[in-house]
Amino acid sequence: MAYDVAAVRAHFPALREGAAHFDGPGGSQTPDVVGDAVREALTSAVSNRGSVTASERRAEEIVRKARRTMGEFLNAGSIVFGRSMTQLTYDFSRTLSKNWRPGDEIIVTRIDHDANIRPWVQAAEAARATVRWAPFDRTTGEMPIEAVTNLLSDRTRVVAITAASNLLGTRPDVAAIASAAHEMAAFVYVDGVHYTPHLPVDIEAMDADFFVCSPYKFLGPHMGVLAAAPELLETLRPDKLLPSTNTVPERFELGTLPYELLAGTTAAVEFMRGLEGLEEHEFGLRDKLENGLRELGVRIYSKASQRTPTVLFSVDGLEPAEVYRRLGAEGVNAPAGHFYAIECSRWLGLGDKGAVRAGIGPYTDESDVDRLLKAVAKLR
Repeated sequence: MAYDVAAVRAHFPALREGAAHFDGPGGSQTPDVVGDAVREALTSAVSNRGSVTASERRAEEIVRKARRTMGEFLNAGSIVFGRSMTQLTYDFSRTLSKNWRPGDEIIVTRIDHDANIRPWVQAAEAARATVRWAPFDRTTGEMPIEAVTNLLSDRTRVVAITAASNLLGTRPDVAAIASAAHEMAAFVYVDGVHYTPHLPVDIEAMDADFFVCSPYKFLGPHMGVLAAAPELLETLRPDKLLPSTNTVPERFELGTLPYELLAGTTAAVEFMRGLEGLEEHEFGLRDKLENGLRELGVRIYSKASQRTPTVLFSVDGLEPAEVYRRLGAEGVNAPAGHFYAIECSRWLGLGDKGAVRAGIGPYTDESDVDRLLKAVAKLR
C-alpha cells in the first residue's frame, strides 16, 4: 500500500498555518489524536494512582497503558518516564557512577548530542574516572566501529553511543559496538532520540543496556523515556525520597507522573504504528532533497552510508543563521546551529555556529521539498 501523506497531513492542525516544517529533529508537529488524548486526560477525573476510586484507577490505567505501549514499541522489558532524555541521563549517570573508582574509564563520542556526553563526563570527573573520546570521520560522517572498540579495556564501565546523530543523521553499528563492550563487562547507554522517529526499534537486537528517547520527537508530548531490562534496573539504587516506592521502575521516577503526557505518548505511538510505508516515504524524500541540493552546489555534510532522513548543509558565502532567517521568510522552517551536538559541530570544523539542518518527517511531502529547494536556489 502506498504511503498516503495527504491523509497523514490531515491529522496535523499546525500545518494549516502554511509553513513547510523541516524542524522535526528538534521537535515534531503533533497530530490531533495526541492533542485529544492529552485533553481527555486533563479534563477527566484523575487522582494519584490507586485502586479505590474511579479517578485513582483512571490514573493507574494511564500509566500502565503508557508503559505497556512504549515497551512494545521499543521491545523493552521495563520503561522509566522522566521530564526529558537529558534529565534521565543525568539521573542514571549519577546512579551508575556511585560504583566507579579512580582509574575506571568511560567512553563518549564526538558525534553524540551533548546530553549523552556531558552527564558522563561530569560524573567521571566527580569519581576521578577517565574519559575516552571516540572520533568519527570528518569527511564521510561515518562512525567506524573501531573508533569505539579500540578504546575498550577491562576498566571500561560505560559506553555512551548514539543510535543516530541528531546533527548528521549517521547511524553507528550499535549492536557491534555493544557486543564488544559487553565482552569487557561495560554497560552500553544508547541515545535513541533521533533514531526512534524514523526506524523500528528493538533494543534487544541492538544489545543496548539502556535506551533513551523523547516522545516529542515522534509526534508526542514533551517528556523522556528510558528502556532497560527490569533485572538490570533491580541492581541500581538511585537517590530518592524515603517514603517513595522501591519498586522498579517507579524507584527511578521522581514525584507524580504527568498523566496527560503519558496519555499523549500512548496516542503518539499508536499513531506511529499505523504509518505503513513511512520509512520508504521519508528516505525517498531525503534522496530528492539531497539530489536537489547537490544540483544547487550546496555543501552537504550528511554522507554516511547508513543515516536517517536528515540533511545538514551550508550555503557558501552565507552564515547559517542568515540562511535560516531567509528560509523562514519563505515559509520554510529549516533551523541552523549545532543543535546541542556541539562536539560534533566542532569536530566537523563548523564551530559553534553549526550549519542548516533539514529533517524529513511523516507529514513532509514533495511540495515541502520543492519549497525548500526553491528557497535555497533563491539564496544562490
